[in-house]
Amino acid sequence: MQPITPNKTGLLYFAAETALHAGTGSTIAAIDLPIQRERTTQYPIIQGSGIKGALRSQCRGTSAEIEAAFGPELKAASGTNSGPDFAGSVAFSDARILLFPVRALQGVFAYVTSPLVLARFAREARIAGVMDEEMARQFTITDCPQALAAGKKHVIDNQIVLEEFTFPVNSSDPRARQIAKWLAQHVFQDAPTTAYWRAHLAESLIILPENDFRDFVVNSTEVVTRVALDRGTKTVAGTALWTQEHLPAETVLFCTVTARPLRLSAERVPAAIGGRDAKSVLHWLAKAFGDQPRVQIGGDETTGLGIVALQWHLA
Repeated sequence: MQPITPNKTGLLYFAAETALHAGTGSTIAAIDLPIQRERTTQYPIIQGSGIKGALRSQCRGTSAEIEAAFGPELKAASGTNSGPDFAGSVAFSDARILLFPVRALQGVFAYVTSPLVLARFAREARIAGVMDEEMARQFTITDCPQALAAGKKHVIDNQIVLEEFTFPVNSSDPRARQIAKWLAQHVFQDAPTTAYWRAHLAESLIILPENDFRDFVVNSTEVVTRVALDRGTKTVAGTALWTQEHLPAETVLFCTVTARPLRLSAERVPAAIGGRDAKSVLHWLAKAFGDQPRVQIGGDETTGLGIVALQWHLA
């Protein structure tokens, strides 16, 4: 009997094409329906359970293939599995922020990030085997007293203006250019429809000091006011007036996807997956979403929110 290979990890990027609301439910804070955030940093996230549920429901595969990868589906009435008990193969981490779009005085908008975000990403990319040690060193920036720019697209007299704030900028640091080039090659597909976004990211990446980046991801999300109207009077129905927070379009997040060997006997492994080993499962999953995958994540599906482009990055 051939030995089963160990777990296999890859990266999955989410490029928001519309505003996205991955919510936490109602609160008594200033925003009625806020988005999910990390406890310590307050950076936006999408919880891994939501990602797994969304991808499972939109995965292009047979029921046998989907159950092998994600596990048996629970019956709503009884809360029990629909088939034999076994755990699914794939596990998704929370999706964490990688690039946040911010309005710029020149160049329309910039992709901003921070040393902490880049260090986290490099750690996960090394674990997934998609980044070499030398590039990981470029992503490790311990000295960032001022903004670092990958290009001069947003620079005016050695400064950049983001929203209403002005930052001195260093546009000659080679690390920012190398990071932007690497991300542009991997976050977006190499396709005619993404050529603009690759070029824009390569020129518009801004690495901000930690506190400045945190201020943007906390205070520069979209907050919209929504109502429910009385059909007869066309006025607000009762107290149906609320505010809802969204991640803006063009936000980029990433998560790790870890596959474990299938917990099925060899004769029950679907032919499309090709084997029980973790690598076969992970590559089947990426292939199951097609060449240019779009999925919907988060709430308000019927109002057009949460459309994201997926990009798999596997070793």
